[in-house]
Amino acid sequence: MSENFGASGQIQPLSIGNVVSAAVRLYRSHLKEYFLLALKAYVWVLLPVYGWAKFYALSALISRLAFGELVNQPESISSGERFVNSRLWQFLVTILLMFLIGIGIGLGVLVLFILFGFFSAFVGLGLQGNPVTYILIVILTIVLSIAAIVAVLWLLTRFYLVDVPLAIEDNVDGISTISRSWELTQGHVWRILFISFVGFLITIPAQIVLQIISAVIQGIFLPLINENSTIFTPIFIVFILGLSFSTGAIILPFWQAIKAVIYYDMRSRGEGLGLKLRDREI
Repeated sequence: MSENFGASGQIQPLSIGNVVSAAVRLYRSHLKEYFLLALKAYVWVLLPVYGWAKFYALSALISRLAFGELVNQPESISSGERFVNSRLWQFLVTILLMFLIGIGIGLGVLVLFILFGFFSAFVGLGLQGNPVTYILIVILTIVLSIAAIVAVLWLLTRFYLVDVPLAIEDNVDGISTISRSWELTQGHVWRILFISFVGFLITIPAQIVLQIISAVIQGIFLPLINENSTIFTPIFIVFILGLSFSTGAIILPFWQAIKAVIYYDMRSRGEGLGLKLRDREI
């Protein structure tokens, strides 16, 4: 099913609690399918360029499938995978453009701090021995740092949904999906950030458990490696790699489900689409 999803009727905007709880239900109800897709995506990461595009496409596929569940138009994995695979190189274009955008943001912040550093040095040299000057410079540095962090978070959040329209909508390519994300997130940056923060809190227990398992495995293998590095080092590397992929595959579907619900909510808010959330247990 490669057409746009949608339905008719009225929809009330979702609260932050609704967004997170809907993502949790989606994650819990389709954990096996989403986990296997995410694990497959992480395996593709090992192959440069093409594999990175596959990772991005399969990750976005999870959001596509979750969105289909939300609007009561469920789709098979094979059908959805055919659709995202048809746009594989567009996903690669998006990755490259977002990489360049990230570099641009980083350079902008760097230039800002360099200019501020020159300004601080100039002021400091001009007013040597004045403690008030140094206190003022420290305060300005803290304020500038906070402002830079807020600005970067704001910009990154505007690109939060770049992979989702490309995986769902018709007539979207690797370039227009970026502007589409910018359009959908207009006026909702802080709300999305708060949803992401709540989602992060939910994943903390799972991350703690996974870190404990990783520490136990390392504690078992490290003494063996010291005794016979030739045999046990490759096994240890495979175990750690598998554990890392499994950890990512457990957490990734939850974040992609959150993206799907946010995308659903942004479209219903901004475009007046009659997307009706399934009120039964998904």
